[in-house]
Amino acid sequence: MKVRKIFLFILIIVVLGVGGYSGRQQYARFQRAKQQQLINEARKAAWRNLQQRIKSEISQFKGESGIVVKDLETGWEISYAKTKLFPSASLAKIPLMAASFLAADQGRIKLDRNITLKLADKLTGSGVLKDMAAGTTFSAERLIGLMIYDSDNTATNIITNLVGIDYLNSAFKVFGLKNTKLSRKIADYRSRDKGIENYTTADDMALLLENIYRRTLGNKNVSDQCIGMLKLSRMNDRIPKYLPAEITIAHKTGLERDVCHDAGIVFTCKGDFVIAVLTKHANSTGASSK
Repeated sequence: MKVRKIFLFILIIVVLGVGGYSGRQQYARFQRAKQQQLINEARKAAWRNLQQRIKSEISQFKGESGIVVKDLETGWEISYAKTKLFPSASLAKIPLMAASFLAADQGRIKLDRNITLKLADKLTGSGVLKDMAAGTTFSAERLIGLMIYDSDNTATNIITNLVGIDYLNSAFKVFGLKNTKLSRKIADYRSRDKGIENYTTADDMALLLENIYRRTLGNKNVSDQCIGMLKLSRMNDRIPKYLPAEITIAHKTGLERDVCHDAGIVFTCKGDFVIAVLTKHANSTGASSK
């Protein structure tokens, strides 16, 4: 009888102990959920505030703009005229880069192939190749890099010739880009003056960058190569300008007659974002196609 009472007492103690532990665990989960709810509410409030501030800036801007800001964790998006067509300027080099890496993955081109710089390849505007001696050789991968992080127009011209405009435009469609087309070579200002223009939209740029971020562009290797190049961009006078130096940004700018763009992925400790800002205005800022 005493043994039975002892076992009953032990059983009661165990049940109470487990119940107490379970209760503490439930309380801790409740506290964490409550804390996360407060964080989410603060984040939503900040997002609404950002939306109002962007709207205010757009109303004061003396020109046209197309904007997408997307929180890659929550999927929240702020956009304005995101399907409006803009001359792409050097933003065209982002899909051009992606298509080139896709072509390499498909075996159409070799990234380690050495290509000789010709006098006829040289273009005005941004980049260092225009000042280099004809006959200098570069790998295709190095030229793609110069096209992105130095926005080199001559490198872009060579890569465009290597891959082919028809293939590039076909790849843009494969990427899901609805309004991005290469109708002429970069920095071909004679064709531009005849009304032949390359166009894109904030929506297309944001979609492309999100696919790169999620490693769904072609395959993981293609996406990784694109992010690696975009992180090396040296034109940091737009999206990165007012951000802390420790924040990583993978982006590409575009600057040409009457247009000024930047589009990229911003990596932060509180979440990652896609930002695409395309603008057209009356005050010319040059035609270097950066």
